[in-house]
Amino acid sequence: MQKTDYDAIIIGAGPAGLTAGIYLARAREKTLIIDEGTGGGQLKLTHLIENYPGVLSLSGKELADTMREQAKAFDCDIRTSVELTGFDFTQEIKTIELDEEETISARSIIIAVGGIPRMLGIPSEKKFKGRGISYCATCDGDFFKGKDVITIGGGNSALEESVYLTRFVNSVTIIHQFDYFQAYAAAIEDAKKNSKISFILNTKIKEFLGENTLDKVLIENTVTGEISELKTDGVFIFIGYLPNTKIFKGHIDMNEAGEIIAGENMETNIKGVFAAGDVRTKKYRQVVTATSDGCIAALAATEYLSGNSGEL
Repeated sequence: MQKTDYDAIIIGAGPAGLTAGIYLARAREKTLIIDEGTGGGQLKLTHLIENYPGVLSLSGKELADTMREQAKAFDCDIRTSVELTGFDFTQEIKTIELDEEETISARSIIIAVGGIPRMLGIPSEKKFKGRGISYCATCDGDFFKGKDVITIGGGNSALEESVYLTRFVNSVTIIHQFDYFQAYAAAIEDAKKNSKISFILNTKIKEFLGENTLDKVLIENTVTGEISELKTDGVFIFIGYLPNTKIFKGHIDMNEAGEIIAGENMETNIKGVFAAGDVRTKKYRQVVTATSDGCIAALAATEYLSGNSGEL
């Protein structure tokens, strides 16, 4: 058999990718995890995890760091801050190109690249990104000490991150396009009982305004159509994530949303290529479902590598 650099390459070092790395490396498969960032995925941006089995409470960063150390303890190679610039999954031996100057081969691939923050799509949004608009409370909350900020969204992330922001800011105004929230009851309750948080419902953002930095937003009531201005020192947008699959489009089967289509064993339409975590078609997206995907993908990849294509 042709010699390869690795038995398996995992693209993405979030909870799905790290879990896959733990299982593959523990099975004595030579494994590499690569990530364009510092690793940890969205998990590392979450300030508090309270619903991961076996863990009462810890930060997303702590959990991600522990997973990374586990993978390394089983001799899984991890390379971060590298860019995937090309790949060829059409042959039995798969190859990836890093930073346009290095080619690495493996017999199996697990794609666990997660997602990127969904944008509102308002033209002025790009102008103020990093100049008053943020998508990460953990990353940027400290920059808004004593300020008045707006958060946009009605899901768990929007409400939980709004509560987190009250550690730093003077006030948080949650703007949501509906008159109800899609979050869990506990998240809604925590936000409503926080004295620093107020709500503007049935409202959407029309425009971001300011000179060099954001200083106000134009809002529209979705019931009455009334338009008004609201001053703010910053805006945090939490309206979900999009699968980070653009580079794989046309090479791997996806749905209309850009999510990779994978079966129960996480295998894609390409033999030896698996998808795990938020990047694949699925209804529920939680840390525990991502780690479950990573485990299954690793077990399926191990069977593939051993030449056993039977059921799990």
